[in-house]
Amino acid sequence: MRLPGQQKAGPFILQTSWQEASIVVSNSFNPWYNLAVEEMLLHGIRQQETVLYLWQNHNTVVIGRNQNAWKECRWELLHQEGGKLARRLSGGGAVFHDRGNLNFTFLAHRKYYDLEKQLQVILDAVAGLGIPAKFSGRNDILAAGRKFSGNAFYKDGDRAYHHGTILVAVDFTKLSRYLQVSKEKMATKGIDSVQSRVINLSELRPGLDIDLVREALKSSFRSLYSPRGGEVVLEGWSGPLRDLYEKYASWEWRFGQTPAFDLTLEKRFPWGGVELALSLKRGHIWEAWVFSDAMEPHLIRAIGPTLKDLPLEKGAILSALSQLGDTSEYTSEEKALLKDIVRWLTGVTL
Repeated sequence: MRLPGQQKAGPFILQTSWQEASIVVSNSFNPWYNLAVEEMLLHGIRQQETVLYLWQNHNTVVIGRNQNAWKECRWELLHQEGGKLARRLSGGGAVFHDRGNLNFTFLAHRKYYDLEKQLQVILDAVAGLGIPAKFSGRNDILAAGRKFSGNAFYKDGDRAYHHGTILVAVDFTKLSRYLQVSKEKMATKGIDSVQSRVINLSELRPGLDIDLVREALKSSFRSLYSPRGGEVVLEGWSGPLRDLYEKYASWEWRFGQTPAFDLTLEKRFPWGGVELALSLKRGHIWEAWVFSDAMEPHLIRAIGPTLKDLPLEKGAILSALSQLGDTSEYTSEEKALLKDIVRWLTGVTL
């Protein structure tokens, strides 16, 4: 069987082939394949190594792990025009990818995960291309005061990754055509359109292309991490990779359930938006969904099950959320996020 995104027929055992390399490059433009490779690399990362994975998607909207696909993009239009909707493991907001965008992922065991050093790879790479840049806020990299790279993060046990985009020559008309960014989100950032806050690096250095940026990233990575590390270009399939591909391509993963909610509460915070959607039965919460572009995917996903089967009573809801925040598995940033949600719901009338 030959699945979409496969570049060549032929054997390719990912678990053994890539582990002699520090740099992994995908030749596919299929987002479901590329995200499957990313997760496979995460599962297979060795203890003391950091891997840089470089990949591109064609005509794709990628939404965060906890976002509502029906609200974040015009997915029917995207599909009609030959594009794909994908959902990643990490949190954060929706992004548009075409072949003018280069994606990167740094994968490491958590002991060796070093966000500052990983970001320095990006900063040094673009500086080497004659473009000064800086990290801003929680997840953006700016040049000339505008965003050319958004970053997101994911942790799974003792492994983690940090991935993001680099806008080189993206078609911004398609970005605006497919993404549905809320007016409230725009207002919190003091902007009136998506295009006004982003920039292609080719605007700052005419003639710059993906190949030049890719080579600059490789050079910067080798300088800071592994000058003798090898490189592997992915062009085939392994059995586990095929299974992951089918997950990322599935309707269930990309869209999930879309029931008729009985009660929906929405709030935008400085760290992101939250939509709490409840289905009710006999005065109790039958099901609870939380949609968010927050960067903390694990905590957001834990809220829904915490509220399931509770009476629709504010005290019970606030108590359950407070107890969730008392567990030791969450970081101080995640606990602060949860406290914001509790304060918000304290003032809500149910």
